[in-house]
Amino acid sequence: MTNSAVTGTLLEIERLGQRGEGVVHGERGMIYVPYALPGDVARVEVAGERGRLLEVVSPSPDRIPAFCEYYGECGGCAVQALAFDKYAAWKRNIVVEALAHAKIDVEVAPLVDAHGEGRRRATFHARVKRDALGRPTIDVGFMRARAHDIVNIEACPILSPQMAGAPRAAHAIALALVGLNKPLDILITATDTGLDVDFRGTGEIDAPHVRKLVAEAERLDLARLSNHGAIVIERRAPQLAMGAAIIAPPPGAFLQATRAGEEVLARLAADGAGDIRRAADLFAGVGTFALRLAERAQVHAVESEKGALAALARAAGHASPALKPVSIETRDLVRRPMAAVELAPFDAVVFDPPRAGAEAQAREIAKSVVPVVVGVSCNVQTFTRDARILIDGGYALESVTPVDQFRHSPHVELVAIFRRPKAKGRRKGRLLG
Repeated sequence: MTNSAVTGTLLEIERLGQRGEGVVHGERGMIYVPYALPGDVARVEVAGERGRLLEVVSPSPDRIPAFCEYYGECGGCAVQALAFDKYAAWKRNIVVEALAHAKIDVEVAPLVDAHGEGRRRATFHARVKRDALGRPTIDVGFMRARAHDIVNIEACPILSPQMAGAPRAAHAIALALVGLNKPLDILITATDTGLDVDFRGTGEIDAPHVRKLVAEAERLDLARLSNHGAIVIERRAPQLAMGAAIIAPPPGAFLQATRAGEEVLARLAADGAGDIRRAADLFAGVGTFALRLAERAQVHAVESEKGALAALARAAGHASPALKPVSIETRDLVRRPMAAVELAPFDAVVFDPPRAGAEAQAREIAKSVVPVVVGVSCNVQTFTRDARILIDGGYALESVTPVDQFRHSPHVELVAIFRRPKAKGRRKGRLLG
C-alpha cells in the first residue's frame, strides 16, 4: 500500500467507518479509504466517494504492523493495523451508533472479545481459469477486497489451530473436481473429530469424481466430506461438545464462528434468562442455546431446518439425565411466527435469527406476556428494528452486550436482555411439546 510516485491527493483520515475504512470529509462529500486509519496522513487516489490508499505519508500513532501477508488483498479482514484498544472501541461504537440512530437509550457494555483460538469454520472459493493454451489452472482461497476474483490462500492466521489443514484440504478438493470446470464454495468446519467439508456448486457428480474425492478424504484424514449436504464419505462422525451435550451436526450446518464465541453468547443468554422453569429457543439451529438452557429448564426448540433439529434432539437425548426435557418443532418462524398465545407458557424466550432479523416474530413477542426475552443478533441494523418493536410493545431493554468473534472484520454480534414489567401479569397457557 505504498507508492513512491507523487500522485493522488494528500488526506488526513478523521475516523473509522462502519465497514472498517478510513473516512474523511472531501470537497464533494465523504471519502472512504480502505486500510487507512484515523490520524493517518495518506496519499489517496480518489474516485467519487471511494479512495484507494497509495501511501501512508505519516502514520497514525495507533497504527501497528499487520500480521497477515494477504492483508490489503484478501477481503476477509478490514482492520488489522489498529491498536487493539482503539479497535475494540471502534467495534463497540458500531453498536452504540446504531442504537442512538434508532433512538434507543440503553447502556452498551464493553466489547467482549470472543476470538479465542480463532475461527473454527471458513468458506473457501475455487475458480478454474484457462491459460493461453486452454490448460486449466485453479485459484482457491478468499475473495479479493472490493473485487470478484480470488486471492490464493496457503494459510490464514485468524483460523484456529484445528483449521491448519483447511487451506490444503480446500485446494485438494478443488483439484479433484477441476475437470468439471465449475466454481465451488467449500465450507470447512473444525470439529472435535476432524475436519468436516461440504462443497457446493457441482451438482450431482459421477462415479470417477466420487472415487477421486474419497481418495482425497482418506489422504487428508477428513472426518466427513459432503456435496451440498449429500454425504460422499463419512470416516468419522463430526462431533462438537455443546455444554453438557455432544452434537453431531448435519453437513453444512450453521455454527458460531468460534468456540469461544459460542460459549460467550450462550453464557450471556443463559444469565439473562435467569432462574426459569420453561424456555423457548426460537431459530434454535443445532442447539447453541437450547442445550445450555436445558441444564436448568425445560426447553422448546423451534427451527426450520429439519436436519439441525434432528441433531439437537439426538444430542439432548444422549445427554439425559444431565439435561431437562427438550422438545422440538420444525417451523419457519419468518413466515409463521409463534403467536403470543403460544408463547404464554414460557418464562423466557431466546431468539437468534439470521441477518434479516425476526420482524414478524418480534411483533408476536411484543404482544406476549413472556417476562424475559433474550435477543441475539449478528446484524445491529435489523436488531434495532426488532428491538423497537419489543420496546413499543412494553418491554424494557435492560442491557446490550457486543461480542466480537469476527476479529478484524466489521461484523459484530450482540446479546440484549428485555424484561416485561411485572405489573402486566401472566396469562395461563399450554406448554408446547
